[in-house]
Amino acid sequence: MRRRRVPRGVPMADLPPLYILRHGQTVWNVAGRMQGTLDSDLTALGRVQAARQGAILRRAAPSGSVARVSPRGRAVATARLAGLDASEDARLAEIDMGAWQGRLARDVGGGAGVLWKFAAPAAESPDALMRRVTGLLDDLRGRGPTILVTHGVVAIALRARLAGRGIPDWDRIDDPQGVVIRVAEGRETVLT
Repeated sequence: MRRRRVPRGVPMADLPPLYILRHGQTVWNVAGRMQGTLDSDLTALGRVQAARQGAILRRAAPSGSVARVSPRGRAVATARLAGLDASEDARLAEIDMGAWQGRLARDVGGGAGVLWKFAAPAAESPDALMRRVTGLLDDLRGRGPTILVTHGVVAIALRARLAGRGIPDWDRIDDPQGVVIRVAEGRETVLT
């Protein structure tokens, strides 16, 4: 478990504890193919990661926690394998990567971090994603503990927003699979 102090961002006082999961590894993750609004199946490792996330949640998340999931198949499969009864929330969907969806990252000049993914023709903008995650967080105010099953770029944007970090910082935030990231009381903890 790694603990990090969350700097000023979204006022945390009325936000519940959040448990953020990135979907398990997919066939396209392994191939380096960009998914965006498209989907590919979880690999055997991805299914193991999802089951492991479920075990982590059973240990760490309070009973009665509400779960929300991206409508993308890989996130829905992860939630199901983790044992979650999650309602779909389109604000948790991975970004639309426009003309680059389905293409290999190496073929479009992909690099480190995530900001390069927004450069695709007809891609969603970072500002649009930030509006989505801010709206989601605003809706969670005053509610109970919440589990969010989402994607790498969206998880990074959520964590950045909670930490008060700007879009330029997104490339310095990791997006691990197979773990649960708990954000509560001003602290981010990676649960393994």
